[in-house]
Amino acid sequence: MNFFYISPLILQKIIWIQTRIILSFFTNFKVEGLENLKGIEGNAIFASNHSSELDPILLPASLPFWSHFSPIFYASLSKSRYVNSGWRQYFYGGTFFKLWGAHPIYTGLKDYEKSLVNHTRLLMENKNLFVFPEGRMTLDGNIQPARGGIAYLAEHTDRPIVPIAIFGVYNMSNKDFFFRKRHIIVRFGKPIYKKELREHVARTLEIGGNVYKEEAQYVMEKIKELLEVK
Repeated sequence: MNFFYISPLILQKIIWIQTRIILSFFTNFKVEGLENLKGIEGNAIFASNHSSELDPILLPASLPFWSHFSPIFYASLSKSRYVNSGWRQYFYGGTFFKLWGAHPIYTGLKDYEKSLVNHTRLLMENKNLFVFPEGRMTLDGNIQPARGGIAYLAEHTDRPIVPIAIFGVYNMSNKDFFFRKRHIIVRFGKPIYKKELREHVARTLEIGGNVYKEEAQYVMEKIKELLEVK
């Protein structure tokens, strides 16, 4: 058994109770839409907007303690991408990330199969994956165009994508947090299956368009719809 498959379960369970207590006290933390997960058999790809470094912690904290979607694994950048990022270079992309469940994307290859080999393997081994379709954290709080990787994974592993909207964490300061000025909401949408992605592309893809990017953008539209629900 691969230790890096076991460690995310251990770490995510250890901090689950503390995380829920802290988030509930300081941010009035709420989770909505968990009923949308009930019909999913097996593992899934979770897709969210990315507005804070807290986002990777919020998903496992949002799931029930005994959820069969636990542990959560992640798609992250490789350690080399953080060498000029200050204190982050000591934690991001290396062993610490992998212990938590993050496995690197191999960027610059212009080949989804090679770039996402780690994540395809995780999904085929029935692990649950958390992906940010935008590829990076937003700089202005707005939804960014999606990259095609998440659609490639859904197509080639036949796993559903669960869209998620995360509210209340963009540009949050320590003062906002400790003075309880923010309300954080994690909202789960209905799963998107491969058939739905293909039907969307069949209706909308222009000649010469990128199928995976078009499908990924459809996922981002579903996330945007969740963000707009009052």
